[in-house]
Amino acid sequence: MPSEAVLEEFIATVESNRHDEAIDRFYADDATMQENLEPPRRGKPALLERERGFMAKLAEMRSECMRPVFVSGDHVVIRWNFDLRTKDGTRLFRDELAYQRWEGSKIVEERFYYDPNQAPPTR
Repeated sequence: MPSEAVLEEFIATVESNRHDEAIDRFYADDATMQENLEPPRRGKPALLERERGFMAKLAEMRSECMRPVFVSGDHVVIRWNFDLRTKDGTRLFRDELAYQRWEGSKIVEERFYYDPNQAPPTR
């Protein structure tokens, strides 16, 4: 279970738009990340590569935790709002829930739930 301080550090890192740093600092080496019903991505190197590739396409990013954050033992649910602008000027918005399983101070599993019709595909 993450301590309140660790969870707040994680949220602050994401809200400061340092998503790749959040993965590097707060995810286990063998962590998985999954978008809706897509197959999960596995391992911190793969998670970092995808996040950095996505971030490289952006000109502007705003990340906001929509409180409250729900914690039950090792499980955490965070509602995020992301307001993004790509380098070609496309504006994207995503309102999503992140369902996480932590082991101590590291995320070992994360699954995102969102309506894929909120914005055009970004891949």
